[in-house]
Amino acid sequence: MNKDQTYMQLALTQAKEAFDKDEVPVGAVIVHKDKIIAKAYNNVELLCDPAAHAEIIAITQAASFLQSKWLDDSTLYVTIEPCSMCAGALILSRISRVVYGAADPKTGGFGSKVDINNLGLNHRIEISGGTLENECAALLQEFFKKKRRAKRVFGDAI
Repeated sequence: MNKDQTYMQLALTQAKEAFDKDEVPVGAVIVHKDKIIAKAYNNVELLCDPAAHAEIIAITQAASFLQSKWLDDSTLYVTIEPCSMCAGALILSRISRVVYGAADPKTGGFGSKVDINNLGLNHRIEISGGTLENECAALLQEFFKKKRRAKRVFGDAI
């Protein structure tokens, strides 16, 4: 297993925490100079906050750890391609690299739906997609199948 796969496994562990808490299972880990400085998962439901995505929470943790708004020499590992909101925050953080698992054709901000790197902003991020893609996609698929089954059984009570 290479370094990207190892860190993505840790992001998947975070995503499984989200799954267990009935959050959309997205996990994120930020690594700075080979040291993990942030770990997070979605908390949208818990916090009733549409911005409480794993990436945003991890960015906040990493910036606090580094005591800097810039995440130079840092890599985000996240189980799904960041949405446009998260992609924008990553640009603003000046993170060096993003490694994601599964592409997100509905909201992906690094090429699947839009590509924030092609907007001519003040920073470009190195992107690598498809790391442990099958495992990342399978967890998301399992979560949404579970949601659909529950909706069929309980109707609008959910």
